[in-house]
Amino acid sequence: MLILITYDVSTVTSAGQKRLRKVAKICQNYGQRVQNSVFECIVDAARFAALKIELSRVIDKAQDSLRFYQLGKNYKNKVEHVGTKESIDIEGPLLF
Repeated sequence: MLILITYDVSTVTSAGQKRLRKVAKICQNYGQRVQNSVFECIVDAARFAALKIELSRVIDKAQDSLRFYQLGKNYKNKVEHVGTKESIDIEGPLLF
């Protein structure tokens, strides 16, 4: 299933900047960045649960926010892109 993750991490302190880097790195391990604080991840239910737990442990719930959008398995008809930074097909062949 395709999951869209968006986040807003307060970076007014060095601890917040560190949290922001950790959140981005975790998301990168599961999917691809499509905008500055937005990731698309194709995961099964178990990996989605692990991802939510991992991110929840990093953020400061009093200052930061995470949003998870579950687009499901038939996501290709639900995602439309206009403009630059065309995303790659995560499920397509990997060419070097």
